[in-house]
Amino acid sequence: MNVGLYARVSTERKEQKTSLRRQAEELRQYAAQNGWTVVREIAEQESGFELERPGLLTLLEAMSDGELTAILVQDESRLGRGNSKIALLHQIRKLEGKVFSLDNQGELKVSEMEGMVLEILAVVEEYQRRLTNHKISRGMQRAIAEGFRPEHNLKNTDQGGRKRNDLPMEEIIKLRRKKLTFEEIALTLRGLGYEASRATVHRRYREYMETLPENG
Repeated sequence: MNVGLYARVSTERKEQKTSLRRQAEELRQYAAQNGWTVVREIAEQESGFELERPGLLTLLEAMSDGELTAILVQDESRLGRGNSKIALLHQIRKLEGKVFSLDNQGELKVSEMEGMVLEILAVVEEYQRRLTNHKISRGMQRAIAEGFRPEHNLKNTDQGGRKRNDLPMEEIIKLRRKKLTFEEIALTLRGLGYEASRATVHRRYREYMETLPENG
């Protein structure tokens, strides 16, 4: 199994730096004992309450890319504290990864309450995904009812499923003239494979309008 080692301390005192080195060495030994391949090794001095830790984000990116399947820590507090820990465990579960700890001598154990919170987060996220898909479908149906023909825009998507960043200004204008809201336009464009947010569509439309000559 490919793993990433994560050692963390929260301050820069001399004894903490010694702790950081000791953590890293113990993690290497544990990985070797289990026959795991260490593909990433991170040691950083960051608060456990902080989500945006550069080193930890590097490990999550490697997990997302399939480079590693588990993260090894000394104990649960090294991964994070409070809401930060829950958020990270949720993200790791989404990536179908695991966390092992020396303290547990195996996979990291969560409390009953933490397990409940993680289950609730998974349910809420699934509901949000379905709601978004429903909005996209509804926006597309309204656009089609107003005369929009998505099959004419299939040429705007790249082969291989890659999405374009450039939004089709002509279609935005057409949909706006059909009285669709910026949110509905964004949802319609996302249904066609564009990376479109309501704010971006609104900004592009406003920029376009500013280029038009004033009436009268």
